[in-house]
Amino acid sequence: MDVVSNSDARRALRLGLIDGDGIGPEIVPAARLVVDEALSAVGASPVEWVPLLIGHRAIAEFGTPLPARTLDTLAEVDAWILGPHDNASYAAEHRAVGAPGGVIRKRFDLYANIRPARAFAGVPAAAPGIDLVIVRENSEGFYADRNMVAGVGEFQPTPDIAMSVGVVTRAACERIAHQAFALAATRRKRVTIVHKANVLPLTMGLFRDVCYAVAPEYPGVEVVDEHVDAAAAHLVRAAADYDVLVTENLFGDILSDLAGELSGSLGMAASLNCSATRAMAQAVHGAAPSLAGRDRANPVALQLSSAMLLRWLASRDADSVLAWAGERIEYAVAATLAAGIATADLGGSASTSEFTEQVCARVHCR
Repeated sequence: MDVVSNSDARRALRLGLIDGDGIGPEIVPAARLVVDEALSAVGASPVEWVPLLIGHRAIAEFGTPLPARTLDTLAEVDAWILGPHDNASYAAEHRAVGAPGGVIRKRFDLYANIRPARAFAGVPAAAPGIDLVIVRENSEGFYADRNMVAGVGEFQPTPDIAMSVGVVTRAACERIAHQAFALAATRRKRVTIVHKANVLPLTMGLFRDVCYAVAPEYPGVEVVDEHVDAAAAHLVRAAADYDVLVTENLFGDILSDLAGELSGSLGMAASLNCSATRAMAQAVHGAAPSLAGRDRANPVALQLSSAMLLRWLASRDADSVLAWAGERIEYAVAATLAAGIATADLGGSASTSEFTEQVCARVHCR
């Protein structure tokens, strides 16, 4: 039985908790509840939660969507859960400073974005056999808010011309390749490098070639490469063929949304943003403002993201108790879905709070 006494448990974690916009104030507490329940189930010390603000509430209180107080506090905690932001609805002066999530990723150099996609029993999926992970380089590429030391990589020399700079560096390619190959070594031992070197031979060619150069350090892992358009088509046709895909920022963002939908719904699309020392749980989906305040949002993505966060902390701190807690959450979510309990986006009738209650109950059944 994977329960330990409190005397054996590690020190209490300090985790940032950021509701964000839209459905954030509903799904972030839902994630907190299952984390607390899972830690209790394995006898771990309870989390010290540190509430922080971004988005509309931060604008109302501090005049900015990402206050300095939030960034300073994030530097002091073990890790954090970030709710979605609705920066498209911010006033122009607040949109100009960049989306809060992107700024946080850049500030803390969260260079790896790990995005799993798998089918669950009880959930209709367009690709029933899907069980893959997209490892997305998160610090450069074609994302204009993350590829310059100052300013952004988009500019307009005239009102009628817009330009964008894509950045690919050997160092960033090497570290994301190591993330992908190390992950694949724990799974089905196959990495697909996704690129577009046929039309971007310098940038995407560098990405592809550096990934291949890292591959010999993982002799048990098979490696192939595909153009991004072919990979998208292949995902639709035979998603079960993939294990781990490694790719640059923009391609990874697009392909992971596709993979999430193929698995049943973006409402289940979890992700972890991390470096070697810091991590942030953040669902792939957005703020869904039309659902806000209605107790109808699907909390699965952020609950599974929180499980990933516990597993990451377990690896960083060599703490098996946290890994067990993460496993409890994953099991409980899967068991709840398999029981036919689901939110409306999955064809069910459960509310956010009802679904979360069911997950919390099943955390103890592992």
